[in-house]
Amino acid sequence: MTKASVWVLLLLCSCPLDFSRPPYDERKAPDPSWDRVHPKDHQQDARRREVRECRRCCDPGEEPPHQYSSQQYKVVPQINITLLKGEKGDIGERGHYGKSGRAGQMGPPGPGGVKGSKGSVGLPGEPCKSYFAAFSVARKKGLQSNDYYQTLVFDRELVNLYGHFNMFTGKFYCYVPGIYYFSLNVHTWNQKETYLHVMHNEQEVVILYAQPSDRSIMQSQSLMLELESGDQVWVRLFKGERENAIFSDEFDSYITFNGHLIKSKSEL
Repeated sequence: MTKASVWVLLLLCSCPLDFSRPPYDERKAPDPSWDRVHPKDHQQDARRREVRECRRCCDPGEEPPHQYSSQQYKVVPQINITLLKGEKGDIGERGHYGKSGRAGQMGPPGPGGVKGSKGSVGLPGEPCKSYFAAFSVARKKGLQSNDYYQTLVFDRELVNLYGHFNMFTGKFYCYVPGIYYFSLNVHTWNQKETYLHVMHNEQEVVILYAQPSDRSIMQSQSLMLELESGDQVWVRLFKGERENAIFSDEFDSYITFNGHLIKSKSEL
């Protein structure tokens, strides 16, 4: 045998041939799905990369890490202004006063002061005075109506305290303001009407009235009035539009007018 044939035999022994294996061109191509990756797997891989790449940068008490950049910082010189401060100037003129502000809330009361010394005794005052007023008057003559109003004048004085009732004018004059009580009593005339007014100054207050009758009877009227100083209270007979009258005679007093102070204004 030649030397070349010996090398061929050695090569064949070291590399046995597999005649049942198909050739390379007839092998199956790899499954294309092997290189395919599900989209969910990509998202999970991205999240894993974010978790791996996350680092602490904003924890409390720590400053975020400096980011290196290519920007160049300029150095700004600092000037101490106090070295350039000039001398103090003169005081200027005082400006105008501003508008007054709103009033604040009232503060709490302050502490009580020290008790002062006792003062001197004053002058003695006037003695206590009790004011009162009362009257009672009567008339013995009858009176019949006329063409005008007639003031009822009385001719008999029963009580006239301090002379507050004027017998000449037939009027009571108030000198002590307060609440007063008044009463009027008359006797009617047969077959004639009885028509009188109790007057407060020039205002009719109450009426005393009786229709014509065959019998003559007693009629009365009473009232209370609040009077001021200078007020007048009196009685008048109605004028002659109606035939009216009141009866009396020279022997007895059929007509009376009374009044007294109930309570003075100073006590109300």
